[in-house]
Amino acid sequence: MPELKKTLFNIVLVNPEIPQNTGNIGRLCVSTECALHLIKPVGFSLDDKYLKRAGLDYWPHLDLHVYENWQDFMGRQKPEKIYFLSTKGTKNHWDCPLEDSSYIVFGNESSGLPHAFYKKYLNELYTIPMSGEHFRSLNIANAVAVTIYEGLRRRHNNSLENTKP
Repeated sequence: MPELKKTLFNIVLVNPEIPQNTGNIGRLCVSTECALHLIKPVGFSLDDKYLKRAGLDYWPHLDLHVYENWQDFMGRQKPEKIYFLSTKGTKNHWDCPLEDSSYIVFGNESSGLPHAFYKKYLNELYTIPMSGEHFRSLNIANAVAVTIYEGLRRRHNNSLENTKP
């Protein structure tokens, strides 16, 4: 049996629509040892030239998983630690546990997470604070980056604390 690859986080995109965003997120996942999970329907072909262009030569190294729907994802992955990022979250992403190997779920670019998720996963729903007068949301690739790097920052701070005399 092959050894499982160590994964920092599992980034989950529900019904992504824009290939350039998914390509950028894939590149980010390769660069940070995260797996990328795509929940269909996907608004583009996985062979899309824009996806490949945004992912550059990182795409062949991506730990990519594709699912027919949410039930397929939940049945195959059975995530124990799962968190949702949305502009509709009431808890700050700084308070999200972000443990190693946790699943961090993002909705699509135009409508966010499926409506039922906001009730079903209320206790696991977080947001990235935005204080600009005219804000609506961050680009999804930026939101994923902010979240991953918050988790990396915590790991760095924890490793420094564990080395203090």
